[in-house]
Amino acid sequence: MLAAERRDHLLELLAREGKIVAKDVAAGLGISEDSVRRDLRDLASEGLCQRVYGGALPVSPAVVDYRTRRSVAPDGKRKVAAVAAGLVRPGGAVILDGGTTALAVVHALPRDLACTVITHSPTIAAALIDHPQVEVFLIGGRIYKHSAVACGAAAVEAAQNVSADLCLLGVTGVHPDAGLTTGDAEEAAMKRALAARAADTYVLASSEKVGTASRFRVLPWGETSGLITDADPHDPVIEQLAARGVEILPAG
Repeated sequence: MLAAERRDHLLELLAREGKIVAKDVAAGLGISEDSVRRDLRDLASEGLCQRVYGGALPVSPAVVDYRTRRSVAPDGKRKVAAVAAGLVRPGGAVILDGGTTALAVVHALPRDLACTVITHSPTIAAALIDHPQVEVFLIGGRIYKHSAVACGAAAVEAAQNVSADLCLLGVTGVHPDAGLTTGDAEEAAMKRALAARAADTYVLASSEKVGTASRFRVLPWGETSGLITDADPHDPVIEQLAARGVEILPAG
């Protein structure tokens, strides 16, 4: 099989199965695992897959820059945001992650809701100015411009001094095996720090993120309270997560 044919075969397999296991592909094609790994490296360099131990997974479309992400799956994000906003209780304190889905949560909050929102996103903080009864606590640090959030040691240290009833956490990838992932190591560390300061952590994930993975792991499923998604309940990934005990809050 020519290199171009192997490439097409791998992309078709990734679309159909949602993952590539290098040793299985090598056995099926009668080639070495090294050849498969080289092909996967080439595909990853073009942004067509996310390499993981033993093979590859679909790459998340949410790793593009913040401005571009605003036009990705806006309807799905609004559905997820509506469910997430319903978890915020009057008088409660919520840690709200950055990103476009979190911004949709702000827009979904009742204008007369009185609560405290803790965030490391200047964009989220600015959007909450129009909510007169929301007290806003902004965590500062080095701004990671890709996601318009504060990250780094100063931000993590500040996060360790807050606490909340609820954390609404955004990720770029949701996968049964890879877990919850994002594209930057410091952003992943910041998300862990925020989630650790809340009694409950719910993950916000519109359907295009389900079944995909990014480079850096954020949290294992056991450290979350549930997943809010508009993905089809019969999606194989959603069914696997539910079978493993992950609470799924549908946002259909």
